[in-house]
Amino acid sequence: MARTFAIKGSKKLLNAWAFYDWANSVYSLVIASAIFPIFYGALFRIADIEKVSVFGGEIARAPLISYLTSAAFLFIAFITPLISGIADYLGNKKIFMKFFCYLGGISSIGLYWFSLENIYIGLACYFFGLVGFWVSFAINNSYLPDIAFPEQQDGISAKGFSMGYIGSVILLLLNLAMVMKPDIFGIESDAAEAAEIKAMKYSFVTVGIWWILFSQYTFFYLPKGVKRTGERKNIIFNGFKELKGVWYQLGNEVRLKRYLLAFFVYSMAVQTVMLIATYFGEQEINWGSVSERTTGLIVSILVIQLVAIIGATMTAKASKRFGNINTLMVINILWVFICIYAYFIITPTDFYIAAGCVGIVMGGIQALSRSTYSKFIPETKDTASFFSFYDVAEKFGIVIGTFLYGFIAQFTGSMRNATIFLGLFFLSGLFLLTRVNKKP
Repeated sequence: MARTFAIKGSKKLLNAWAFYDWANSVYSLVIASAIFPIFYGALFRIADIEKVSVFGGEIARAPLISYLTSAAFLFIAFITPLISGIADYLGNKKIFMKFFCYLGGISSIGLYWFSLENIYIGLACYFFGLVGFWVSFAINNSYLPDIAFPEQQDGISAKGFSMGYIGSVILLLLNLAMVMKPDIFGIESDAAEAAEIKAMKYSFVTVGIWWILFSQYTFFYLPKGVKRTGERKNIIFNGFKELKGVWYQLGNEVRLKRYLLAFFVYSMAVQTVMLIATYFGEQEINWGSVSERTTGLIVSILVIQLVAIIGATMTAKASKRFGNINTLMVINILWVFICIYAYFIITPTDFYIAAGCVGIVMGGIQALSRSTYSKFIPETKDTASFFSFYDVAEKFGIVIGTFLYGFIAQFTGSMRNATIFLGLFFLSGLFLLTRVNKKP
């Protein structure tokens, strides 16, 4: 029996949908961006090794995590349309959303047992944590037109973003306190660094519990989904069929096709920076002590989060005055300079400055890129398929970006050299953006 209060546009339903951002954003900030990269580097530092034997060969820590991230997003890019097609025809998106939510939450808790001795178990938990986060996030996004009317969508989407930011920062601050003062939380060990490692492990557990616990409010109110009517063919591959349809439509949309190519290129670099920034800081910056490294890296992530809000506001104002494409071109130029600067940074102060600069440009480029795409898509009722295509393009960009970053870091022996390659992607994106508004 359907709940009477789960009505499209109702306040309870909208708030429940937005609340999933509060539940799952802790994974993105606490694990993917902040704590896990520090923990991962500390394991290698304590063992006094730079390489580990895995998958039939020896590989350095930075390329290993970069390759694994690339593999995870390749899996995500393929499975998301597959799940979308099956869920639409079964009329039960919620069961899939629950599965990937619990997969991500349990994998986060599983990181507690991450060690170099049990490397395969640890890497599996990292892999499925990424899968659980991104697939459940995509399914939740697909609910938006089902639970909100067009005039409500911008507002509730922004509310979800805000709730996710607030929730993730609250838990990150708690975890930072755990790592800095483990004794206050009853976390003890023989050495200070060992106590920090233990506190980080407990932070992974808090993320999994937070994610699973708070998602229950969302699951309580969200409907199962809308069951499709009519002929039921290609149920499994229907999501891919829709993407194929968008691809054919792009043939007549020259401006949209040019913009998507530019987005694909510079988005590779943007997403790669987001995923590897902390690994870079952990390995390449000369921190004075273990505690300074840990605190400094987490503070840097918080700086990026805070400055990103200012950057998003500035970007929105600039786009109104100078236009979306011109603003995106300027942002790509700024990214090029940041990548060059990153090659030379050595001290913690250098890294803090870089974090502030990244926050300014990162806060706007993602939001502006998506809104620009929205303006360029043709008049159609099937906007979901166009945005699904956009998301898949973004994921494949992450696959290529993280793989190439890991390859260059492995081949040259330095993560610094890989920052130059990221700068070349932004430069290429800038060139492609100059062609968007040219006449065919």
